[in-house]
Amino acid sequence: MMKCLIVDNMHESILPMLQEINLDADYRPEITRKGVLEIIKQYQGLIIRSKTVVDQEFIDQAVNLKFIARAGAGIDKLDIQAIEKAGIGVLNAPEGNRNAVAEHVMGMVLSMANNLNKSDKEIRAGIWDREGNRGWELLGKTVGLLGYGFMGMEVARKMKLMGCNVLAYDKYKSSFSDENVQEVSMSEIYSEADIFSIHVPLTSETKGLVNADYLTRFKKPIYVVNTARGEILVLHDLLQLLKNGNIQGAALDVLENEKIIHLPENQRITFEKLIKSEKILFSPHVAGWTFESYIGINETLKKKIQKYIAAINS
Repeated sequence: MMKCLIVDNMHESILPMLQEINLDADYRPEITRKGVLEIIKQYQGLIIRSKTVVDQEFIDQAVNLKFIARAGAGIDKLDIQAIEKAGIGVLNAPEGNRNAVAEHVMGMVLSMANNLNKSDKEIRAGIWDREGNRGWELLGKTVGLLGYGFMGMEVARKMKLMGCNVLAYDKYKSSFSDENVQEVSMSEIYSEADIFSIHVPLTSETKGLVNADYLTRFKKPIYVVNTARGEILVLHDLLQLLKNGNIQGAALDVLENEKIIHLPENQRITFEKLIKSEKILFSPHVAGWTFESYIGINETLKKKIQKYIAAINS
């Protein structure tokens, strides 16, 4: 029986699911990196979330590891080149929380469109301003998606149901136009988008990609939504473009640095200005973090781990 180490908090359903596929799971969510490095050679499987960095040092100790399963979509904390060189499989679960992410995007966009955050604060302060909180409708708006993986596809489906025209650009995919989306170049998104939503992974290529130069190419004042990774969108540049009107508003579920009480000076100054803006809507990296997706991710991982083990044993 394969032994699997779980080093991050998971929904309790993970243990019986792994037992069903004949995996002996050791659940150690409080373990330190040092502790993991001391014992990882005992395990053939590893299940992680976003806190665990798997680099060359880690791989050197994981001499018996057959797979790493990421409970979620992002694999930016993994040294894929080193992992693949060691012959270790990487499994992730973007299917497990795609609906959660898409619903969160919809909620953030609808909140911005209808000034829900702003009007709620005003009413609590005794201000009853109907005209200042007049909203706009999604019907007929053009949504531009950067990236068209599982998250992008689900956002497109939901936006289409709201009567939006949905355009998507994905550097690594083609021929994906269907009833929900039209595959286009970025230049077409720059020209047509009213709402711009980011759905690409964090890589060396996408880090800092959405900066001032990128955002000033949009022909219309846009609303920006980022539920992907904070480091993709340069917040200092976002702030400046909010001031000059290039950007109408932004919904941020992720930040460049999410340790908001320990920001370096330059990031702290930008963050303090952003939180004072009524044009910004924040949430604490919870777009894919619903009660349902917590279980759904486990179900996805179980199926992928089972399939992977069957493949390497065949």
